[in-house]
Amino acid sequence: QAWFEESGGGLVQPGGSRRLSCTSSRVTFSRTTMAWYRQAPGNERELPANITDDDRPRYADSIKGRFTIYKDNAKNTVYLQMENLNSADAAAYYCNYNSDSPRYRSNWGQGPLGTVSS
Repeated sequence: QAWFEESGGGLVQPGGSRRLSCTSSRVTFSRTTMAWYRQAPGNERELPANITDDDRPRYADSIKGRFTIYKDNAKNTVYLQMENLNSADAAAYYCNYNSDSPRYRSNWGQGPLGTVSS
């Protein structure tokens, strides 16, 4: 059984927006820090944003002001709202504990995020 399930990925034109969702039937998000990670082909793994158990968000400089991380504890879901996307944001996104232990990683529910010009 997967630890986390992501959804919301797909193709978007530059300047567009997407919302990613992460949920879990095994982890209670109100009791831990959750993070969104991304990795593009040939690039290092990055942490665009995370959020603490008491709803304190943190952002990487590269996306600050464009992304918003938030969660709904009643639904046990953490979201990443992404605005003004560009080609540099194209990557495989996944959620995990802030420690990013490999054993908890999962694949996309709908595939990675990509950008197109038309």
